[in-house]
Amino acid sequence: MPSLTVPANLEQLSQVKEYIHTQVPKDYTSVLDHILLAAEELLVNVFTHAYQEGQGQAELHCRVVVHNKKEYLCLTVKDWGPYFNPFSNAPDPNVDLNIEDRPIGGLGIYLIKAITAHTEYKRLEDTNIVDLYFEKKL
Repeated sequence: MPSLTVPANLEQLSQVKEYIHTQVPKDYTSVLDHILLAAEELLVNVFTHAYQEGQGQAELHCRVVVHNKKEYLCLTVKDWGPYFNPFSNAPDPNVDLNIEDRPIGGLGIYLIKAITAHTEYKRLEDTNIVDLYFEKKL
């Protein structure tokens, strides 16, 4: 499946959503809303925080993979910002607090973890690479 590279700005989210709609196989349409939500949450973080010194870009790739002998749809998001592992660097929010006592933000990665089957992060040659794995639902 082809990849998509976009400038790192919020105006690109509609192009990202269109790409995901065209790339997700029919077998995974039952989790399309989860894929779209996770992509938006992750990309808003990249677009907002990864390029403090200027312009950057993000690359997306959708593909069906086998991981631990099970088939998944894998959405990969790649950026060239400074090292940041969202799954170990982002603190878990205290979801037991009343809504008025919670700080604004901080739920995106928590939400991504809740709606994906598996997540992975790696740093390769000055890039952050995040893989989000989604199970198809029957």
